Amino acid sequence: MPTVLRVRDDPALSDTAIAYIQSRWASDASRPVYRDCITHSLTTAAPLPRWYLLAEGERILGCAGLITNDFISRMDLWPWLCALYVEPEARGHAWGAMLIEAAKADARAGGFDALYLCTDHVGYYEHYGFAYIGDGYHPWGETSRIYRCTL
Repeated sequence: MPTVLRVRDDPALSDTAIAYIQSRWASDASRPVYRDCITHSLTTAAPLPRWYLLAEGERILGCAGLITNDFISRMDLWPWLCALYVEPEARGHAWGAMLIEAAKADARAGGFDALYLCTDHVGYYEHYGFAYIGDGYHPWGETSRIYRCTL
């Protein structure tokens, strides 16, 4: 059974987390964004950002983040679940829920009463308490569905 590793709680994981999350989410242009955000998340006194790895032994099976804004126009809403990813061969076991629950717990501990996310997926996040609240706009011209979960 995999476990959720909080990168902030184990800074020795930071290089692994940066490499893994960049490999799943970053373009060449956005690689520094992930490195800078994850690196500074280790020492900030603020409750955000937070980064997570899903691991089984030494094998990384997934990741997620908890951030102030996911490059979306609704900057009046926060925090945001971002970068949720589970390896294709590890899907179907609800292990993504473990990452979602870790982010929810840290959001609650940070004093937040809701958690948001933006996605094009329909039907997945609803299983974990998220409800569609409208659309948002990204700086690169795309639109995403915005979901909210009461904590």
